[in-house]
Amino acid sequence: MNKAVIYARVSSREQEREGYSIPAQLKLLQEYAVKKNLKIIKEFTDNETAKKEGRTNFTEMVKFLKKNKDVKTIIVEKTDRLYRNFKDYVLLDSFEGLEVHLVKEGAVLSENSRSHDKFIHGIKVLMAKNYIDNLSEEVKKGFQEKAEQGEYPSKPTLGYKRESSKIIKIDTETAPFVLRAFNLYAEGNYSLQKVIDRLYKEGFIYKAEKPQIGKSHLESILKNIFYIGNFKFKGRVFKGTHEALIDRELFERVQEAFKKDNKPLYRKEHEFAFAGLLTCGECGSSITAEIKKGKYIYYHCTHGKGECSQDKYIREEELDKQFKEAIKKIHVTEEH
Repeated sequence: MNKAVIYARVSSREQEREGYSIPAQLKLLQEYAVKKNLKIIKEFTDNETAKKEGRTNFTEMVKFLKKNKDVKTIIVEKTDRLYRNFKDYVLLDSFEGLEVHLVKEGAVLSENSRSHDKFIHGIKVLMAKNYIDNLSEEVKKGFQEKAEQGEYPSKPTLGYKRESSKIIKIDTETAPFVLRAFNLYAEGNYSLQKVIDRLYKEGFIYKAEKPQIGKSHLESILKNIFYIGNFKFKGRVFKGTHEALIDRELFERVQEAFKKDNKPLYRKEHEFAFAGLLTCGECGSSITAEIKKGKYIYYHCTHGKGECSQDKYIREEELDKQFKEAIKKIHVTEEH
């Protein structure tokens, strides 16, 4: 009894409605295997859409066949269920001794097949590729039409949830935290990280495996026009049918905060005690301060007046110590 694998795939909901569902395909292929006395070793299925890249279980099937060289048969419903493009065909054709049973077409393809049969099969592969391309175009066209009607064609952002294919509503669980983030950042007293920390303390859990939202994600949220009732799609701005969560005035205040690179708390934490007070004893250039590793403050010569041998960096704590020692040596004489 020859060993075989089964592969079934659907690429759209329409195909499921037309009877190409995974269970329907598997039933047909299993019955075929019994009739042909083929032993099914493994079943692989892919349920995808035209816009989805790659086929996870098709790739797994290829790996399985490479590893289990005694399995020489693939049972599939028809050509366009197995191949999405000519590359898939060439890949499977490279397996030595492999047979492809196309049940609904009543054909078995192998390296020993007649050239005419291979030629016809190649044409069917190209037709399958054309079908995929057409389906992809139709999906894109459908998305564009949705956008024109104000319907956001993608997954809604944090603070919203999709109730149906046409309706997006405010998510009462996450929306308050989004609104809170906008208000905090608009104050001008919070960096992105401080907003994240504050939200977390107030009970916002982004994901179980990642409790705190990332800075780049939060920034994209705070800059997203979706929250004022609009959305971008394919480079264009559309007026959405969804309810605005943020008023335009608050949104603009947040954008202004970004333009100013407004991070006051960061600056407060790193006020330079000796800024503008010191000059280099050797060359007379100003002394500047900078932060290393996010928390240590160092002072050094700017070398703004030419050559200077002073390359040493001095920690603020050390400078503070020296400054205090110098103060102690100052004596003020009383005048009578």
